[in-house]
This record gives sequence, C-alpha cells and structure tokens, in this order.
Amino acid sequence: MAAICVFCASSSTIEQNWLDLATDTGKALAARGHTLVSGGGRVGMMGAVAEGARSGGGHTVGVMPEQLVSREIADTKSDELIVTDDMGSRKNVMIERSDAFIVLAGGLGTLDELFEVWTTGYLNLHRKPIVLLDPDGFYDDLLAWLDRLADTAFVKRPALERVIVARTIDAALDTIESRL
Repeated sequence: MAAICVFCASSSTIEQNWLDLATDTGKALAARGHTLVSGGGRVGMMGAVAEGARSGGGHTVGVMPEQLVSREIADTKSDELIVTDDMGSRKNVMIERSDAFIVLAGGLGTLDELFEVWTTGYLNLHRKPIVLLDPDGFYDDLLAWLDRLADTAFVKRPALERVIVARTIDAALDTIESRL
C-alpha cells in the first residue's frame, strides 16, 4: 500500500462540510490500507484527516516545522511526528515520505504545497500522482486561470496534465492506485 500525503487547511474556523470531507478522506485512506502523511497539525482539516485515518486503523505520519509545533497544535497522536527545522524542510520530508498527493481545500499553505509538488513533478524530480479532490468546485477558478495561462505559453499544457481533478474520494484513490 502507498503513503499518501494530504494537503489541506489547518485553520480551526473551517465549515463543517470541509471537516467532514477531510475526515472521510482519512477514513478512506485507512480502509484501503494506505498510510497518511500530513502537515502534522491536529486542528482544522489537517486534524480531521488524521483523526479519520486513525479511526479506521490507519498509520499516520505528521510533519511539522519546529516553530509551528505550538502554533498549529502538533498532532501528538500521530504514529510518527517528524519535527523539521523549517517549512522548506517540512515540504521536502512530506514529498520524500509520500508516494502520491491528494489536495483538499485550503489557503496559502495548501497552495504552496500544491505548486511545490506540481512544479517538481513537471520537472521530473518525481513521478508521483497529484490529485485535486474537489467535489464542490473549490479549485475551478484557479484551474480556469491556469488554463488561460497555457494559451499565453506561461504554463505549458503538459504541466497542467500533471494534476488530475477528482470529484469523489473513491475517484481520487482509484486514480492514485491506477498510477502507482
């Protein structure tokens, strides 16, 4: 089975539907025997995905920079909690420890993580699947903007094809499993 990194919001003020999606994603990962790699927080969607995975008997790996351990409230229930020196090291560890990536709704941090794995994948620094799990069109405007950038040659079409959009958790996991 695979180690799947889930990028998502860590804010504690997220609406319940997003928390439910994160919880259900964690449960589905565990049900299929996958390990969860996450940002190591126990709040918001990040905490919900980890709790969902653990509730289904899944193995969880949290990765958090030292300066955020107290700020994001570290997920001390993680089977493995890796504390890094900084955010760059955090992303590197998350990429190294993961076989694939699922991106849920999130803000700047989630977008930073998405674009990091997207760019490094396009540069062939890894061949790991990247799936936007987007049941409600959260990323539709961003994807439309990126598609328009491809018309200007600022973004190449093959780069856009590196990210797959899935509307359901099962479709996201099926896509990943078919590409591993």
